[in-house]
Amino acid sequence: MRRVIAVLGLLLMAILPGLALAKPMKEKAPKPFQSQPELLKWINEYRKHPEPRRVSEAVKAMSALGAMRDMDQAGVYIGFVAGVLGSNPKIADDLIANMFPLPPEDQILIVKAIAYSGLPGWRDTMTKFVERMPARKVLIDKYIYGNKPTMTALSLKDDAGVIDLNWGYYFATGWEAPVRRIVAGLELSLDKDKVELLTIGAMAKWTLAQNASRNDDLLQLLKKIASDSDVKLQKPLAEVIDAAETLELAKLRKDAVASIDELKAKGPESLRNYNWWGQAGQTVFALGCVAAAATGQVAVGIPCVVGGAVSTAALKYLAPSSE
Repeated sequence: MRRVIAVLGLLLMAILPGLALAKPMKEKAPKPFQSQPELLKWINEYRKHPEPRRVSEAVKAMSALGAMRDMDQAGVYIGFVAGVLGSNPKIADDLIANMFPLPPEDQILIVKAIAYSGLPGWRDTMTKFVERMPARKVLIDKYIYGNKPTMTALSLKDDAGVIDLNWGYYFATGWEAPVRRIVAGLELSLDKDKVELLTIGAMAKWTLAQNASRNDDLLQLLKKIASDSDVKLQKPLAEVIDAAETLELAKLRKDAVASIDELKAKGPESLRNYNWWGQAGQTVFALGCVAAAATGQVAVGIPCVVGGAVSTAALKYLAPSSE
């Protein structure tokens, strides 16, 4: 026994110095975001593998890569940052502080993300950063003291960009509320009076089906929402779920075009004017492109480029055809 103990002691003496000198392995630092597709891929996967501390780096990458050059096309980014802040209230101040420095024109994202975050004391949070964003003071005051609506008060009828805002919030959190707000927009897909509203409803329908076709969690969430949804939403939501399950997304496009054709044919001259339709196509169908890109499906039907839309291609895709 004494020999065994002596041998073990010698072994420990030989091993321990090596253990003491051994350096703990460092975790590999994540690679910086090099492109918008890489950034969008991270956003799409974020809710499954949250990395809130990287959102500050992501915001700087959005700025450097020009993703916020056109704020009308940056809805998914704004909604995403808002969702990260809203779901991480204890570190929200630190996350925002690390987003600086940022060019004044891109600081709009920070202002809107705070206002849309849903943080209980978002006004106090905004006030803490006023001095760091003097160029944005007018906008900040509108949110803090004026009647500028926060995200839950935004209506698809008034601002079609709300679709992408809610997709961004969903990508950050996986929460049900932003998806329900998009589902509520399906009512517009039944509109018989205004081409613009019908078009926005078609966009909501398309993005729900497209994203759910690639994400089973979202598909199951839509089925849950369908079980208690308003009666008027049940038919279009059932069509979304069916298209997602069968991957027959082209049918949604054909149905949307047929509905728009019918409305233009029966409506007043102002709604039948093709030039007006062209303008609507260029502005409204630019929406949802970033949301589609975030799922990694940049070329799945909506003709988009990452961070924006090819307006003429979008118009050609959804404009009436001779099929």
